[in-house]
Formats: sequence, C-alpha cells, structure tokens
Amino acid sequence: MEPLTGSSLWELIKHLRQWLANLNRAGEQRKQQSVEAVRSVIVASRSTASYLRQVRETGKPSHDTEAKLSEQWTRLGFELRDLGLIKLAKRCDISGRYWADASQLEPDFIEKADISLERMEQLARSLEAEISRR
Repeated sequence: MEPLTGSSLWELIKHLRQWLANLNRAGEQRKQQSVEAVRSVIVASRSTASYLRQVRETGKPSHDTEAKLSEQWTRLGFELRDLGLIKLAKRCDISGRYWADASQLEPDFIEKADISLERMEQLARSLEAEISRR
C-alpha cells in the first residue's frame, strides 16, 4: 500500500464527493420513481372505477378491458415491489389476479386482502405524502 500524498488525498476526496453526489441523485431518482408508481395506482384505481360504472350502466362486461386492468394492476405490483413498497404491491398483485379471473379467489380472501378501490387510492395517497416528506 502506497502512502497517502497530498495529490492522492485530493483524488480520494474528489472521488468521495462525486460518489456522494451520485448517491444523492440516485436517492432522488428512486424517490421520483416511487411517487410516479403510487400515482399510477391512483390512475389505475380511477380507470377501474370508470369501467365498473360502465358495467353497472350497460350491464355489459368487457373481457378485453378486464385483461387490460389485470395487466395494469399486475405491472404496478411488480413496480412497487421493486421499489420496496411491499404492502401496496401485494394489493396490486391481488387486484391483477382478480381482474384476470375473479373466480380463482375466494370471497373471504378478497375481503381480507382489502383491495377496494377506495382503500387502494387511500394507501397510494398516504405513501405519496410520506415519500414527499423525505
């Protein structure tokens, strides 16, 4: 190991400063990704509510729309899990499974999972506020 000289110490300090700046940028980027993901949950919740209103008013469900909702909720589950927002990720995953085929889930399970659109939006808003405070 070579001794630390004035010039090598300066290089080490410069490297450390750059590393800390990159770490801060990565933290800000992750924060922004998290905010965007929880806002996407709100958008998905409202899209789903709109579809449910359409079904109520027309009496005509759409398998295509349900497939898109399943994909949207499932992708959100993956994205939120990658960001470490596990509780909301699990709910999104269950919603994705529900829209793919509701008959594969027991009614008791769905009730315990607490995946109502109102609850999903409430959790997303709460997480958005928490992330913004950091």
